[in-house]
Amino acid sequence: MKTAVQQVFSDLEKLHPNLFNVYTTEGKEFINHFHKYLEMEKQQIIKAYESLEHRHGENYYNETFKQQEQ
Repeated sequence: MKTAVQQVFSDLEKLHPNLFNVYTTEGKEFINHFHKYLEMEKQQIIKAYESLEHRHGENYYNETFKQQEQ
């Protein structure tokens, strides 16, 4: 399962691979600028899950989404 932002990045990488080329200025700038949204989404998921009774947001995120970021 991918988060919405992870899916957008996957689709963008297929459609515009040059944006993810870390050996170009354009690629580095794109990744550096937009990578913050993955962390923002992660924190939103964790906060939403922690508002539930069980308070295991970090574990839920890591088990559900973390392995797919790599």
